[in-house]
Amino acid sequence: MTKEDSSILVVDDEENITELVSMALRYEGFEVRTALRGRDALDAVEAQPPDLIVLDVMLPDMDGFEIAKRIAAAGHRIPVLFLTARDTTEDKVHGLTVGGGDYMTKPFSLEELVVRVRLILRRGKAAPDAAEANRISLGDLVIDEDAREVRRAGDLIELTATEYRLLRYLLVNAGRVLTRAQILDHVWRYDFGGSGSVLETYISYLRRKVDGGHEPLLHTVRGVGYVLREPGRR
Repeated sequence: MTKEDSSILVVDDEENITELVSMALRYEGFEVRTALRGRDALDAVEAQPPDLIVLDVMLPDMDGFEIAKRIAAAGHRIPVLFLTARDTTEDKVHGLTVGGGDYMTKPFSLEELVVRVRLILRRGKAAPDAAEANRISLGDLVIDEDAREVRRAGDLIELTATEYRLLRYLLVNAGRVLTRAQILDHVWRYDFGGSGSVLETYISYLRRKVDGGHEPLLHTVRGVGYVLREPGRR
């Protein structure tokens, strides 16, 4: 585990969720503060603005959308990852238009939450060019999320929807070894009922399409799982 440069404020009135999310983020090296109410969250932002807020929509004193509006009105440009039990399109659009960087519905996977946090922070640290903010890259491999295009050394790579999800998950976590269980849970979700060998099949597809003719980026860590890393790095 390495120390991250980013600080995160976790706001949820359910203490067990606050504790679990905070523990997962601290394990990944983030600096984490917590708040159980909207007013406490606003005070925490004024005292020390975080780089990202993980914010429950349903709080006892004010909802998360109102909190995000007040933070923006105070001049803070802080991305928000909303957590909510509500899953309507209207709520998602509302959340994203008041400053939400992303939106997760309860119950959620802690692994996926960490991935989304990293992606939001990566976008925030990107160049002010909006197009660059929606690109994920490693060496000469680039995913353009707006166009849903993948290129290696400038050449377009045609991927299926599942291949794209798998590659994106590996790329967001570049340099981290992901276990087979983590990958299956994220890419195929918990309701996957097929053979676990499907992962090996799709890894072979990616190796042929992404690494074919190039120095390999995709590596097997025997007995553990898979990792994307730049050539020459171990």
